[in-house]
Amino acid sequence: MELSSKAFRHGEKIPLKYTCDGDDVNPELEIKGVPEKAKSLVLIMDDPDVPKDRRPDGLFVHWVVFNMPPNIKHIAEESTPIGTLGMGTMRLGYQGPCPPDREHRYFFKLYALDKLLTLKEGADKTEVETAMKGHIVATSELMGRYERQRK
Repeated sequence: MELSSKAFRHGEKIPLKYTCDGDDVNPELEIKGVPEKAKSLVLIMDDPDVPKDRRPDGLFVHWVVFNMPPNIKHIAEESTPIGTLGMGTMRLGYQGPCPPDREHRYFFKLYALDKLLTLKEGADKTEVETAMKGHIVATSELMGRYERQRK
């Protein structure tokens, strides 16, 4: 399974448009090679580089979407994919990179599952990950980097 974007390649900088310093909209994403036995997809975007004095776990969750159809091939820029929105650290829906201190890494993680999750809208990352245990049939990851320009 493969997750990619026309906006940036794995390991590259995320363009300003998709951050809090730009339009704060999600980048276009492409999905390929979902296994036939998949019943749903989960997308989680998070930042594991948050200073511990800001968040003791060092993690900020930017986007959670679960129960996406397994035949989805494309998530358009500035869109809400078909599925159920989970709760990020601060809100439902996409929240772009906005690091407070230095360059951070942002991981877009895609999971193919052998079932639909029986969770309600607003379930957080931990609830989604717990519900996925034992049901992941494939994964893919796209990582981008971003650092705010200081004036």
